[in-house]
Amino acid sequence: MTEVNYINKITMVQEEEIPTLKGPNPAKTLKNLGAFLFKRDFFQENRTSLTLLKENEPKQSRRNILKFLFKPKYRHEPIEEIEYKIAQEKSKRTLMKKLLTPLTILGFIIISIIVFITIFAPWLAPYSYVDISINRFTGSFQPPSKDHLLGTTEFGRDLLSRLIYGGRESLTAGIGAIIIGYGFGILFGVISAYFGGWVDKFIMRTFDLMLSFPGLILVMTIIAVMGRTMDNVLLAYGLITIPGIGRLMRGSVLQEKNKIYVDAAETAGAKHFRIMFNHILPNSISPIIISISFSMGGVILGVAGLNFIGLGEPDIVEWGYDVNVGSQHLFSAPWTILWPGLLIAMTALGFILLGDGLRDALDPKS
Repeated sequence: MTEVNYINKITMVQEEEIPTLKGPNPAKTLKNLGAFLFKRDFFQENRTSLTLLKENEPKQSRRNILKFLFKPKYRHEPIEEIEYKIAQEKSKRTLMKKLLTPLTILGFIIISIIVFITIFAPWLAPYSYVDISINRFTGSFQPPSKDHLLGTTEFGRDLLSRLIYGGRESLTAGIGAIIIGYGFGILFGVISAYFGGWVDKFIMRTFDLMLSFPGLILVMTIIAVMGRTMDNVLLAYGLITIPGIGRLMRGSVLQEKNKIYVDAAETAGAKHFRIMFNHILPNSISPIIISISFSMGGVILGVAGLNFIGLGEPDIVEWGYDVNVGSQHLFSAPWTILWPGLLIAMTALGFILLGDGLRDALDPKS
């Protein structure tokens, strides 16, 4: 047998033994995707793993076999790569399984509905923003009717339209306070934990001083000094959020600071900024992500509470302000306090449920 015929014969045998290398089958790919998403024992029964690799891979040379037998920790690179990919797929599936709980899905649906309504308020509200902001002094406290599905307020404003537009102020205040509080909290927390020494002491003592004052008292003081506007309310809640987030970030960074990859980055000559925010921060951000949802719900309740007690911006289209006005006519017009109060509670509940789901999925201690 000539050398050319021998090579052709070997090639034909390899093609018969390894049919999966000829190209992907779309139908089989969709079938495997469905099994991966919905079948619990997919990885135990799926043959596109290490077993299939060993069956399809050409026989190793005697040199590789000797390395496997006598060389400590020897691993064949293709097998190690497949094992890593399978571990990644298992990790992603486990994360999604923890996230997709009934309560987490319920929280996500509630938040999605509220956000959708507030974004498309001009198209969903029966009346414009101007119509629900002016004082009509006619048709006040009308019960639900065809023209006003949820009734009217003290000044004849359509309650449904005010509820749709009112979510904008609550969500804007919550998002703004989160950006301020978490932005500076993460920055100071990372710097404090990384450098230590007098930098750590100065930042932590400043946080202790801020935490020594009750949060509501500090917010009321800031508003009294700077004025009763939503921007100042947003700023006040952002400031009182910084110390707690900074201490949480500091504790998380301290756990990562002395690990091997940080020492390797320092040995390689990486700058402090790169080590802090490119290496340490991504590996210590999980507790911060978990707390964002809880903080968002707390800020929304706080903003509504300030407007309810009359310390927020006067005559604003916001749920807490509507509860304040409706509380004065609880028995004569109960709908004026029922619907805005229900929306405040549902929005806060949605963020809390979502936070519980994130904690169960991302926190290794849970």
